[in-house]
Amino acid sequence: MFLAHGVGGRSDLPAPLWLAMYAAGAVVLASFVILVTFWSSPRFTGISAGRPVPAGAQRLLDSGPPRIVLRVVGLLLYVATLVVLIFGGDSAATNPAPTWVYVWLWVGLPALSVFFGPVWRLVNPLRTVTSGIRAALPGALRPSPDRQYPERLGYWPAAAALLVFVWLELAYRDASRPGTLLAFILLYSVVQIFFGLRYGNEWFARGDGFEVYSDLLGRFCVLGRRVGNDFVLRNPFNGLASLRPRPGLVAVVCVLLGSTAFDGFARTRFWTGLADRATEQPANALLGTAGLVGSIGLVFGLFLSATVGSAGVRGAVLKRTGLALPPLFAHSLLPIVFGYTVAHYFSYFVFQGQAGYLLATDPFGLGWSLFGPAGRGIDYLVVSTTLIGFVQVGAIVVGHVAGVIAAHDRAMEVFPRKEQLRAQIPLVTTMIIFTLGGIGLVVGSG
Repeated sequence: MFLAHGVGGRSDLPAPLWLAMYAAGAVVLASFVILVTFWSSPRFTGISAGRPVPAGAQRLLDSGPPRIVLRVVGLLLYVATLVVLIFGGDSAATNPAPTWVYVWLWVGLPALSVFFGPVWRLVNPLRTVTSGIRAALPGALRPSPDRQYPERLGYWPAAAALLVFVWLELAYRDASRPGTLLAFILLYSVVQIFFGLRYGNEWFARGDGFEVYSDLLGRFCVLGRRVGNDFVLRNPFNGLASLRPRPGLVAVVCVLLGSTAFDGFARTRFWTGLADRATEQPANALLGTAGLVGSIGLVFGLFLSATVGSAGVRGAVLKRTGLALPPLFAHSLLPIVFGYTVAHYFSYFVFQGQAGYLLATDPFGLGWSLFGPAGRGIDYLVVSTTLIGFVQVGAIVVGHVAGVIAAHDRAMEVFPRKEQLRAQIPLVTTMIIFTLGGIGLVVGSG
């Protein structure tokens, strides 16, 4: 990527790194002990939970005009990004579009989804374009409306889409070049529109990596839908519990978590030393690919070993639910994904995100001043390094504690009572490892 994720190291953290790591691990462990002691039955009912919002708000949320406005806004932003990539500057230092995609979209989307729900579903320009094409096609050429999306594919297409994007961002050295990003967006759009025409909107809910990402983290929003499709205010953990295990779900979560971990690892002195020796593009891309795949594989391996460690428990759960353990507990990693995202990209978003509008004031180099005079610099004093350190550690700890809560409640539901404590120990141990590793990479690297 063309910009460092974060600014320098975090050696100015108000507490020593080792103390922050041990304290965070202790908090996660203590939360598990408290849950085991006082939480002996499942409490999250998933999609059936929630208190209906007032009737007026219900009508507004379900009305057509706001949704049309969001569709139009999404389409306009999509077109603007393509136009700026084509006619704007030839580097990320002069072209705002790379910042719009890599910072505003990729980093901002998780936060928007947690606070406002699956927003990308409402603004997704590729949904809009696909619907327009479908409506414009003559009847003889219009795809059959009864073609069903293969359930066996589940989230696997989204996992592949996300893997390609994070590879471009983290492993391909020229990812920030406008021409490279333009080629990716156009290719991604063609693939998504093709399968959207073939399978309808169900494709975007399973195959569009950005929409799936937004939907998964949107489960943690207090505003959601329940049985009957009514909008309700709910406990965020009920939103997580409503996530249905599907093929590829674990892969999506591991790609998100592993790629963020690799981004932190890539800023360590060890990795930068390796990257400095791989100066040629093929070698550099190969090294980045190996690191990215290795990080995702490590996360997957730890999670898999934690969830299938006990053969007896695994067999009992499979017999009771008909489902394997990893998909049943994948939802517990989503708070950790969001915590890692906040911790890792908070300073990156606050600082580098400013370039999105600083460069947009004159996107084509024509001397415009759309948002004030051109040439202003990024304000690195807008937040203090102390605040950054607290946000990083706090986000990781809160994310892991939330993950422990979600996993414990699911364990109360699916594990035999006599096995509930023993069966959870591998997963909690893995979460503590994630906590220590996350703080070490995010706070201590650079």
